[in-house]
Amino acid sequence: MSTIASIFKDKSTLKAADLKHRNTINHNIGKYNAVVPIGKSQFGDVHFAREKAKNLKWKALESLDINLEKFEVNFLKRGGKVIWAETVEQACEAVLKICREKHCKTLVKSKSMVTEEIHLNEFLANHNIESIESDLGEYIQQLDDEPPYHIVTPAMHKSKEDCARVFHEHLGTPLDLSPQELTLVAREKLREKYTQAEVGITGANFIIPETGSIAITENEGNARLSSAWPKTHIVITGIEKVLPNLQDLALFWPLLATYGTGQQVTVYNSIISGPRQPNEHDGPDEMYVILLDNGRTQILQDPVSRESLYCIRCGACLNACPVYKNIGGHSYGTTYSGPIGSVITPNLKDLGEWKHLSHASSLCGNCTEVCAVKINLHELLLYNRREAVRAGEGNMMEKIAWAAWQQGMLHRKLMNAGNSKIKNWMINKVFKGWTRHRADLAFPEKTFNQMWIEKQALESKAILS
Repeated sequence: MSTIASIFKDKSTLKAADLKHRNTINHNIGKYNAVVPIGKSQFGDVHFAREKAKNLKWKALESLDINLEKFEVNFLKRGGKVIWAETVEQACEAVLKICREKHCKTLVKSKSMVTEEIHLNEFLANHNIESIESDLGEYIQQLDDEPPYHIVTPAMHKSKEDCARVFHEHLGTPLDLSPQELTLVAREKLREKYTQAEVGITGANFIIPETGSIAITENEGNARLSSAWPKTHIVITGIEKVLPNLQDLALFWPLLATYGTGQQVTVYNSIISGPRQPNEHDGPDEMYVILLDNGRTQILQDPVSRESLYCIRCGACLNACPVYKNIGGHSYGTTYSGPIGSVITPNLKDLGEWKHLSHASSLCGNCTEVCAVKINLHELLLYNRREAVRAGEGNMMEKIAWAAWQQGMLHRKLMNAGNSKIKNWMINKVFKGWTRHRADLAFPEKTFNQMWIEKQALESKAILS
């Protein structure tokens, strides 16, 4: 077992036993579950809407090379600049180069999972550049020196008392502040940073090749301030965020809002097509879009795994997953947690080191059931498991166990051989992989096959008599 897998199991074991954590998560996800049906009511046929969205993402990714080039051409026409980054290092170095050219000491950053993926804040801090998270949840997590817990709600695992503690410890505020008062404190601190920042960084929910635009959806307005107030705006986005046409936002924005937060549409929706134009009064002087690969083309070239790139980062699969709700977002040890994280992480990183995440699932299929774009997540988890076996990943004892199981399945006499005590001893004492984190297995005295044969014999005897 890899070190990463061992850490995952240790963290999961501790978090699953943390009843305070479980109560907080169940409370917050319960509020989410209460409002999602309201958001769904805006669709005449929500299943058709999801199917259509899936088909549109399929269309966009099947011609991804053409779409990205089209985006670059149209974005350049508006005075923007495009940087292609194949790796994390290239993306970070591109940001650093821009910041140095602008003599940047402070930058503001709106919520972006891609910047978490490349660990941008840590990288900039090592080069003496202050990077401030402007999303409230991300700001709380940054103050507490923790990564985001959830794709959409970064501080979901924190109660209002926890948030008050964080502000008290790092900003010196009273411990008894209400959520409204804490928000006002954050507003005051962040507004000052906006006026100081030389550079603003955002992600992009969607890339629109047709117009050379990026689309951002949010609830706080911090992305608008981060993109419009500083003189330089940098967008960092994964190459898979492409949509075929501008009009497709009319479907994807409501879907993302409904499945992300239960809203019919989020509060702020922005389409940005470059830096400030000659006839415009607001906006940055310069705008850069960094198109990040970082393993995405590796997923794209697999006709099965490619479906995982349809994800619009709504976080619905996390809220539905019984594993995520028990072990929490940080136990996964990676940027993307929950079912979608378990699917894409082994493909974005090293399969051997991260294959354990594909087993962090009950395979109940609830993630697939709630996915906004109908990604077959539980099937992709099984596919990852198969690919790991094909690649020869796994320890020797595991391979021996499966080889023995295969022979038993192929030969009925072997399955019927031995009594239950011998079988229990073999599974629970010799092959300890199952019982290390689970209760002992208890085999019955007779197999189903043996009982069936006896039943048929009795019935035949009764008929003859």
